[in-house]
Amino acid sequence: MLHVCSLSKLPETVVSTGAKSVITLINAEMSVPTPVGILPERHLFLAFNDIVTPVKGLVPASERQVEAFLSFVRSWDRQEPLVIHCWAGISRSTAGAYVAACALNPNADEYDLAKILRARSPSATPNARIVAMGDKILGRDGRMIDAIRGIGRGANAFEGNPFVMPID
Repeated sequence: MLHVCSLSKLPETVVSTGAKSVITLINAEMSVPTPVGILPERHLFLAFNDIVTPVKGLVPASERQVEAFLSFVRSWDRQEPLVIHCWAGISRSTAGAYVAACALNPNADEYDLAKILRARSPSATPNARIVAMGDKILGRDGRMIDAIRGIGRGANAFEGNPFVMPID
């Protein structure tokens, strides 16, 4: 199972799900210790700001980071849950969950996965930069971008509720 949450919900999500792998998508200056029960090598920390276009003084996600993300996701044995989180559980982590679902289900319809994401997380507003790089790397010919654009911006929220993104 693939679980998505905010930083504030990370410890309880790891414990309640029995997760053994975590992906952190957060600003570089944030200190996010590896949660209890997670081996250090099963905690991927990718540092970048939640921006779509470059902004002076901020770090956008890079293609190299999205490739590292996909490599980590593909190395996951799916025996125990994986948690993807960001600061609020709304943008970077939901983009990551969508990209992971597309990568792990290469024959799945991008539009169906986007609709599932919206149903599971009404506040999801996936980071368009991450989605676009995932689309390019996965060879989805713009369909991931169009699908996420099609579900629109999520409901206003300070923090998203934890949710499960189906991967099978």
